Amino acid sequence: MAAKKSKVVNTSGKRKTAVARATVKSGKGRVRVNSHPIEIMSPDLARRKAMEPLTIAEAMDRLAKVDIIISTNGGGMMGQTDAIRTAIARGLVHYNGGAKGIDEELRDEYLRFDRSLLVNDPRRKEAKHQMGRGARRKRQKSYR
Repeated sequence: MAAKKSKVVNTSGKRKTAVARATVKSGKGRVRVNSHPIEIMSPDLARRKAMEPLTIAEAMDRLAKVDIIISTNGGGMMGQTDAIRTAIARGLVHYNGGAKGIDEELRDEYLRFDRSLLVNDPRRKEAKHQMGRGARRKRQKSYR
């Protein structure tokens, strides 16, 4: 008799230069970010924003007995937070999907709430140009 292989889903989320990699597998319902519980994440605004996909999935009964392990690097605090929420949402959609691999009902609910939960934000910082101190600022010229 062969042991039942548990389902494991690996996903990622990106925002600016921040990258979050999430592993979703069956477990006791723990969510850890960089080996710390998500409940003690600080600041408070970042914690609430990162937990949005979890509260939506919990309201739809899609979060029972799932462990999510997230590792982040790059970017700043809010960039990492947006990358975390994208990785969590993608992981739950793929984990709860049946034969198709995608949970359509949960995916539609995430898209209705906020499109950036499932889609990476492609915006990046504009590079500095010559003759200026930044991307847009230029040295003023005077001909008088």
